[in-house]
Amino acid sequence: MEETCNRRLRGLLGRRETILLPGAANALAARIIEDLGYKAVYVSGAGVTNTFLGVPDIGLISPTELASHVAAIRDAVSLPLIVDADTGFGNPINVGHTVRVIERSGANAIQLEDQNFPKRCGHFSGKSVVDAAEMVQKIHAAVDARRDADLVIIARTDAIAAHGFNDAMDRAAAYIEAGADMTFVEAPKTVEEMSQIPKRLAVPQIVNIVAGGLTPMLGMDELTKMGFAMVLYANAALQASIAGMQKVLGHLKVHGSLAAVSEHLAGFEERQRIVSKPHFDALEKKYSV
Repeated sequence: MEETCNRRLRGLLGRRETILLPGAANALAARIIEDLGYKAVYVSGAGVTNTFLGVPDIGLISPTELASHVAAIRDAVSLPLIVDADTGFGNPINVGHTVRVIERSGANAIQLEDQNFPKRCGHFSGKSVVDAAEMVQKIHAAVDARRDADLVIIARTDAIAAHGFNDAMDRAAAYIEAGADMTFVEAPKTVEEMSQIPKRLAVPQIVNIVAGGLTPMLGMDELTKMGFAMVLYANAALQASIAGMQKVLGHLKVHGSLAAVSEHLAGFEERQRIVSKPHFDALEKKYSV
């Protein structure tokens, strides 16, 4: 029997090896991630919001808009997709609907968080969280709604900012009991807090490393020793693309030429390779009359 992408992701998690997980805001970024040999792609809610709408990560994207991006990425790559579905866009009933829509779009794991709606980026100030009991019901709804039992449900808690580390850990444990396959304790502030997360929680854990964020930027070796299943760089590609566009377009504006910054540009042939133009050339030849 052919292995599904859901089972492939569960197999990666079952091997207990630490997966380096880059985020993609669109299908082009996902193609680059796959081309570089990564094992999975994280579809960043913040990244999709920033790139598609040009606005901050404060709950302005809709589940339909997110689903359309997931579907495009699913068509572009064969890697497992871990999709950031924010708060699930409402109450437990909304969460069930969101899970069905995002799963149908091609997700292999769906992440839900316990912030109040509208949510904020995990490293913004001013976050607040729902009662733990409400989030438990959202997890129940997500588990009940998935069509494939191998779809991974990830429960994220942002409670450190609102109630402290111990409350966040208690919440994560409750979410596991409710059926979450993984948990994600967002924005630990010290190395000691980070080290406690995989030790105290019974399912695989994600750590989110954000340049300029609240969590210490430890290296892969240290995070592997701590026992994290996934080391997430949700928007490194996005931050790099912003910096690259600013540099190249800023130079073009001042000098009216790209000659001095050509090393920062992908060549025409490389650009076509990344978007699989040779594949479409072959199809055109195959179906020509």
